[in-house]
Amino acid sequence: MYKILGILCIFLLVQEEETITWEKTQKLHWGNFKDEPDYDSDAVAITASGITYGFRSKTYSNSDKIEYSTNVIAQFYPNQSWYLRDRVNDTVLGHEQLHFDITELHARKLRKRFKNVKSTKNIQQELSKIYDQVNKELQEMQNAYDNGSDYSRDYEGQIKWQKFIASELKKYSQYKQPTKQND
Repeated sequence: MYKILGILCIFLLVQEEETITWEKTQKLHWGNFKDEPDYDSDAVAITASGITYGFRSKTYSNSDKIEYSTNVIAQFYPNQSWYLRDRVNDTVLGHEQLHFDITELHARKLRKRFKNVKSTKNIQQELSKIYDQVNKELQEMQNAYDNGSDYSRDYEGQIKWQKFIASELKKYSQYKQPTKQND
């Protein structure tokens, strides 16, 4: 006899909200940014993205054995993302894409850390703690990226970050989201 426990932790996600899952071959375009612009903001565009994860475990009543699985996804939220039509260009769009790529990088880091967690009775709390740590690192890198590229205005800084993130995504390529197969 076993007991199944499932939990879904969500960052910036309303259950019915439209999302775009990160894919290497699918780049963002301005049509993906659907929220009304904030004209009081200094920003010319905002990318809302985050990491969601699902968790399922089985505990067996006659033993201490616990099995678990996770599903980690980097997502973009069109209805929370916006841009000022008359103030953006391809450089700004590339900057916003890299924010989404940074989210995917941290989703890969989360998958790696989840893979290395030992099964215990506290698995749910352990996974949640790791998620919180990676999410904090994600926010720190997003801020460092904006500062290091001056929000896309520093061309050399932008190129440096593009190369760095491409290198990091490659380094963590074994932790990319599996491609869904059509049955």
